[in-house]
Amino acid sequence: MNGPAGTEGYAEAAEQLAVQYEEVTFEEVHRELLHLVPGAPSAVLDIGAGTGRDAAALAALGHRVVAAEPTAELRRIGRRIHAASEIHWVDDALPEAAVLGASGERFDLILLTAVWMHLADQERRLAMGALARLLAPAGRVLLSLRHGPVPPGRRMFDVSAEETVALAREHGLDLLTRAGRTDLHGRPGVSWSLLGFERAGAGVG
Repeated sequence: MNGPAGTEGYAEAAEQLAVQYEEVTFEEVHRELLHLVPGAPSAVLDIGAGTGRDAAALAALGHRVVAAEPTAELRRIGRRIHAASEIHWVDDALPEAAVLGASGERFDLILLTAVWMHLADQERRLAMGALARLLAPAGRVLLSLRHGPVPPGRRMFDVSAEETVALAREHGLDLLTRAGRTDLHGRPGVSWSLLGFERAGAGVG
């Protein structure tokens, strides 16, 4: 079955990926960006939520969380292992995020973990526009971007942090934090950029 662009290989490897995703914590994966997570209960969107590791952690902090995951096998696993968490699962994906857009809901925090490099150039442009439309007036976007070799059977592109920051700025999102680190799973040649954005002018007044 064909899924959205960028999901190639995920359905077949869902069980294996679930183990990989869940063996590290939300706090470990996002440690450089945790200071940007709202302290008060907020509307949060996790795009490309996978098995819901991050969504469950954010729900435990009191946030109202929507988890958008286009791969049915991962959604099924996520619903099972995080059944006790208050997560609203949605079958949707970038670049259009059509279901989310049609809902009319706006989010204080949007999380994209290891999603952005799956999108081709024109898809990234469409996706950044979709993110801007889904973001609340003072909202933030937390984005992690993978660099390095592409696993067999996957669709990934060589996307720089600089390009991502520039594209975000074109859509009214200012950079708050930029960090880099090595891969938590120790995969050779893999590194990460972690970027935190806020809607331009959100801190004024």
